[in-house]
Amino acid sequence: MVLGGAGCGAERPSGAEGVSETVASVTPDLTAQNCVQLTPTAVLAKGNDGNKPENTLDDRLDTRWSNLGQGSWIDYDLGTSKAVAGATIAWHEGNTRSNNFAVSVSPDGVTYTQVYSGRSSGTTTAAETYTFPAVTTRRVRITVNGNSLNDWASIAEARPCAAGTQPPPPSTAVWRGDFETGDLSQFSTKESMGADRLQVVQSPVRQGRYALRAEVRQGDDPINASGNRNELVKYDGSSEGTEFYYGWSTLWPSDYPMTPNWQVFMQWHHPGSSGAPPVRFVLGCSAADCGQPLPDTLFFIVDNKTQWMMAPVTRGVWHDFVLHIKWSANSSVGFVELWYDGKLVVPKRNVRTLFNSSDTNYLKMGLYRDEAVRPTAVLFHDGLVQAKTLEGAMQPALRAASGAVAAEAQ
Repeated sequence: MVLGGAGCGAERPSGAEGVSETVASVTPDLTAQNCVQLTPTAVLAKGNDGNKPENTLDDRLDTRWSNLGQGSWIDYDLGTSKAVAGATIAWHEGNTRSNNFAVSVSPDGVTYTQVYSGRSSGTTTAAETYTFPAVTTRRVRITVNGNSLNDWASIAEARPCAAGTQPPPPSTAVWRGDFETGDLSQFSTKESMGADRLQVVQSPVRQGRYALRAEVRQGDDPINASGNRNELVKYDGSSEGTEFYYGWSTLWPSDYPMTPNWQVFMQWHHPGSSGAPPVRFVLGCSAADCGQPLPDTLFFIVDNKTQWMMAPVTRGVWHDFVLHIKWSANSSVGFVELWYDGKLVVPKRNVRTLFNSSDTNYLKMGLYRDEAVRPTAVLFHDGLVQAKTLEGAMQPALRAASGAVAAEAQ
């Protein structure tokens, strides 16, 4: 059975609150990719507006469960403990807004462990599959923390996905810096004032179990150079003629200090310590550099030229980057291509990506900023991967969004 998308009007609150549980009567499986669906025996939810939780199990995209408020959740009971490795979700009006959500599991309905946190693509009403390391559980809970338009939680269909029944796609990863080791051992070295400045944390995360918390305070200068910084370093083999895809996610918390002073959160530096790096991602630009202060603007700069800029940056949500790059000191050979939040924002263009053909650039992730910035800043990075293909570098939540993968073939 192939489902067609259907849109509805805005949700309307009816004052229904509390938790209601319904015995599920599940019709044929939802149409979804990369998910062998498990059949819940019951479903409960934290409130609804008259659109009941059992609507998410009727194999129809024109019905839904809805509830107003961040932290709204819907909970699926599998009846017995089963191996689960994902959830597939069709979001109501999922082609008009991106939902912030987390998936948690519980063996008993009392103690829950978060196994996934992320965002829907915002590009489709079809089911998207979100995967995580296999875990044995009885209950699977989806908690919605608002969306890009409002604080409604609204799901048309959802199913837990069985573990071990789908072969994983062939790995194209060259190297991973996703912190799933639980420490910083995936990186070559670090430039940091102390262990509290670069920490592996379990929340918030974009994928998997761990992410990086990077903090910079005014005066942090671990290498006695310009600016303040705390960064991880990886010697990733970016030399003349090599070509890679790099994918990662960055979150600026809701209280992140947006200043017009430059703040570099990802860069590839040339050998030596002087001069601006040939490839860098920067937040903010001063009036002296841009003609006006731009405190919440993203810049992608290659060979000291802005290739893309975007404003304003939304704080409090994860943002996904995929950079496709060929390293070369020859501007007719080197090129870049960039996806941001699943959308191609910089079509492939030729540009010099190495200053010299003998250079081997190296990756730096964390935060490096103008020393004039006073407030302490904390941001988060997750899911860094160096891969051979676009799909291999994308966050799992975005791989199901056909538009981004199709763009690679164009």
